Formats: sequence, C-alpha cells, structure tokens
Amino acid sequence: MKSVWRDQTNRECKTVSPVSLIVTAFSTVDDIRNTLTPRLETRAGENDLWLLDLGKGNNRLGGSVLAQATAQMGDSTPDVTDATLLKGFFDLIQSLNRQGRILAYHDRSDGGLLATLCEMAFASRCGLAMDVGCLAAGGAAPLAVLFNEELGAVIQTERQARDQVAAEIRRFGLDGIAHIIGRAIDGDEITIQSNGEVWLHRSRVALHRVWSETTWRMQALRDNPECADQEYARIGDLNDPGLFSRLTFDHKADITAPYLSRRHRPKIAILREQGVNGQLEMAAAFDRAGFEAVDVTMSDLSAGRSLTEYKGLAACGGFSFGDVLGAGEGWAKSILYNPELRDMFAGFFDREDTFALGICNGCQMLAAIKELVPGAAHWPRFVRNHSEQYEARVVMVEICSDKSVLLREMQGAMLPISTAHGEGRAEFDGDNRTRLEAQGQISLRFVDNHGHPCETYPANPNGSPGGVTGFTNEDGRFTIMMPHPERVFRAACNSWRPGGRGDWGEYSPWIRIFRNARVWVD
Repeated sequence: MKSVWRDQTNRECKTVSPVSLIVTAFSTVDDIRNTLTPRLETRAGENDLWLLDLGKGNNRLGGSVLAQATAQMGDSTPDVTDATLLKGFFDLIQSLNRQGRILAYHDRSDGGLLATLCEMAFASRCGLAMDVGCLAAGGAAPLAVLFNEELGAVIQTERQARDQVAAEIRRFGLDGIAHIIGRAIDGDEITIQSNGEVWLHRSRVALHRVWSETTWRMQALRDNPECADQEYARIGDLNDPGLFSRLTFDHKADITAPYLSRRHRPKIAILREQGVNGQLEMAAAFDRAGFEAVDVTMSDLSAGRSLTEYKGLAACGGFSFGDVLGAGEGWAKSILYNPELRDMFAGFFDREDTFALGICNGCQMLAAIKELVPGAAHWPRFVRNHSEQYEARVVMVEICSDKSVLLREMQGAMLPISTAHGEGRAEFDGDNRTRLEAQGQISLRFVDNHGHPCETYPANPNGSPGGVTGFTNEDGRFTIMMPHPERVFRAACNSWRPGGRGDWGEYSPWIRIFRNARVWVD
C-alpha cells in the first residue's frame, strides 16, 4: 500500500506502508480456567518439550527478525502449506488442554524457536536442556533452525504422559511434524545442541540481560532511571523465589455460609464517578459474598438518591475525570464542596452499622475526604509514582494488621495482587505514618519475593515509604488500599497462582475480604 501526492512545487511525493501486515482476530473463550501460558514447570519431575512444526521443516527465513537484523529481506517467507495440518494442530491443542496434559504453551512464529524457548525460560526462571538434531536433518543450518518463524508451537507435557500425548498427536495426523526437542530443568543453564554438537550454552541470566537491555535503556530515558536500573538489576538475582502465597487462614472455608442461608442480602453501594471502570469486578466480588450490589453513580446522589439504605459503600478504581484534576481529587471535591453530598457522606460514615472500601481511584478519593471519616485523620495523600509512569503489575503484599473489619484473621498473610495506578505513592504529613503504624491502621504493604517490606522498584510499584499501601480508620470500619483485590478474587483471574490450576480452587484467598464484610454486617 502506498499514498501518492504532489507538494507545493508539483513534485510527486509518496510514502510506502510498513513491510508487515498484522491481521487480528477475536473469539469467545468458553472457560478462562483452561488458559495456557508460557510458564514452564520443573517441579513436576521429568518433562518433555515438543515442537509442533507446521512449517514441515521448510525453515524459510524471509521477513524474519534475523533477516531484518542483518539488513536483509530474504526470498521465501513462511506460509500455510497445509490447511489440514493447521486444523489438526488446533484440534490437538484443544484436546490436550481439555485433558490437562499441557503444562506450558508458546507459539514459534514471532521470533523463531530460540526466542520462544528463551521467553519460556525467562518467564519460568529455569534452565533448558535441548537437542534439536531432529530438526537439523538434511543439513539445515543452525540459524535456519533457530530463527525461522514458520507456524508452530512449543508445548510442555509430563514425561510420564508421553505415550498418551503421542497417541493424541497421531490421532490428529500430526505425528510427522511433532518432535521432542528437550526439557525444562532447574538451574540457570540453557543448552541447545544438535546430535552432540553444542550450538548454544549460556546462562539464562546472561541471555535475559541481552534480551531486556534495549527495554532498560529506553526505560531509563523515558522514566525515572533509578527505577529502570532497579528492575534491570533484578534479573541477576538467582535467589529470587518468584511470586508465592503464604496464608494464615483457610480461604476455602466459607465463613458466610450461616448468613447466606437466611436469604437476606444487605445492600452495598458500588460507587462510581465519570471515568471509573472497576465497578463490575467490585460488584461481582460483593455479590459472591452475599451482598446485593447496587450500581450508584455520583450523578444519582446529586439528583437526590440517598445512602441511608446501604450497609456498605465501595468506591471503585479507575480514572475519575481522567485524573486531570489530580488522583481522585476532583471526585473528592465534588463531595466536599457540595453541602448536600458532604452531609450525606458524613452521615453515612457516622452511622455505627456501616463500612466502606476504597480501591485505587476510590482509595485516593476517600483519603482526600478523610475529614469526613471518623478516625482517619492520619491517612496519607496519594501522589505521582516514583517511576513517573502508570504501573499495571502483579506484585506481592503482606497483610500487616487485621484491625480492618475486612481483613479479620488475615494478618501475616502474603499474597500476589493486581495493581494499576499512576499516582499511588503514599505521602504523609509529619509523623502520621508512625502514628498509623502504632495504632495498627496500616493494613497492607508491598513486599519483595523474599517477603521483606520494600521500597525498590518494581516490587514496590509506586515508591511508597516502607511499602505501605493500605490503611484503615481507628475502629476498622473504613478501609482504603491501592491494589485491586476485586480483580483477583477468583482464582482464574490471577495470572499466577500456586500449583497451577488446582491449589486455590474456585476462589483466591482475596475472597476473604468480601466474606469478612458480609459476616461483619450480621
């Protein structure tokens, strides 16, 4: 494609489109619990890594990253040469996935086999022992084998299931293009050989540093360079255990059961302002805990709707007024500077039978109206992240106090959680942080993968002092936090969970927050 025009001197000008065309398709997903990821398993014992080569050994390099990196285009590009194989491949993956046979999955067609294997090792912080001699039959060059971007995928399966997996491969007609090329191993070494000839032997850390160097240098120019350096240095920590779950309570015990049998569902106002986008997840979490979740907008309240019928109030995350008025500040001022709304919220907080939860943007808003919240005088304000960027990550937090009615019996637990904010750094006046800590009003703090409170990036995504990121008022009824427990209350909504799919069951431990609220109401 190209565009042609003439400039003011009548000279013909033209611009040609990029050399690649990306076509994106979408489809429904029947069950997100069956999602596959590139994360390899090494604790499962012996395992197999299979390459499903839909290119049928062609190894065409035209248009590949390798060709472009060497200032070439190539002559022949990857293509679908057998549509029947492509259909069989799709059906095979669906069948093996339904059976729970696939431990990890990654496509090959974006960077080639070497990039695929390295990305899987980086995501899993493990080593690889590979023998690709079956792909070099006929004298195929190492670069062609490792960098061709033919259609295909690498899957990981358990060694003990090799015969069953092979039978499925034959059933779908893919036995001629399926190759066992190695296994994931503990440690830091990545070795790729072909019939005894070592093609590559490097430490995973060294390769990961090369892989991430461009990103690091760009990040150092765009963001806070201190944060960029801290994240890049983290690659070299061979003792980093990764995300983990350490519980101090039985999250599978449904403490709401005695109350749900009464068929009474107390109302909770799921509060949102223009730009808020987290109301559906919040409503779903409280609904599962036995509440009647009611959508309540600020315009509803301005028009005369009351909060008197609600036992709880949940201020949701998002970007009220696009955050152009400061993180949650515009939302807060629409309450503080409106006498009717100010009295309405003050009256809600003054009742002894109410509770409130503020998440992210809602956390910022409630902190900004703390003068209306009894026992919240020492809460911080929330300012720009130390990284100078919006941060959407999975991080570790510790529940360091159970004074909040929502965190009862959860103290000491450490869990992964979702965060997504640009202005989440807690900023305190005077010695307010010390006062909050002494009174048990600091509820959550960021910890690193060793379980230590941290201020370094990215384990602490916003730079809050001491990692503090959740607070409650003096009697525990009103709680604010920057992370998003409502986004991960179902186990399937977590991008990582212990033991793969089964350990947590249907719900993650974060469901306890919402169940605690239901028990407290009764």
